[in-house]
Amino acid sequence: MPVSRPVVAVVDDDPTILKSLSRLLKASGYEPHVFNSAEAFLDGLETRTASCVILDVHLPGISGVELRRRMAVAGSKLPVIFMTAVDDEAIHSEAIQAGGVGLLCKPFSARSMIAAIGRATGSERAR
Repeated sequence: MPVSRPVVAVVDDDPTILKSLSRLLKASGYEPHVFNSAEAFLDGLETRTASCVILDVHLPGISGVELRRRMAVAGSKLPVIFMTAVDDEAIHSEAIQAGGVGLLCKPFSARSMIAAIGRATGSERAR
């Protein structure tokens, strides 16, 4: 019987980020589910199966911060790790106030992402 891999949802409008994070997550023992918008994530009802969400702050349409707020209103306790290309204290504060468990600035190292997921989910899969 196959071993179930924890699902990590990734929401970003950049296909390169989605592809690279998908590869990293697979190599680190996770099952990536990728979405190119907040709306696609909401349509996928990923909050039922994911262990955590890696969420870009700046998305077209519903922003990452707004998505996290909507998740909270809906009662979701799913940990969210924000990522952004803009290293700004105001964005950092907004992401944490929205309920994010962390914020990584692009470009980030593979090690820092896997460590953040481990902290968010309470698992240490990185070797």
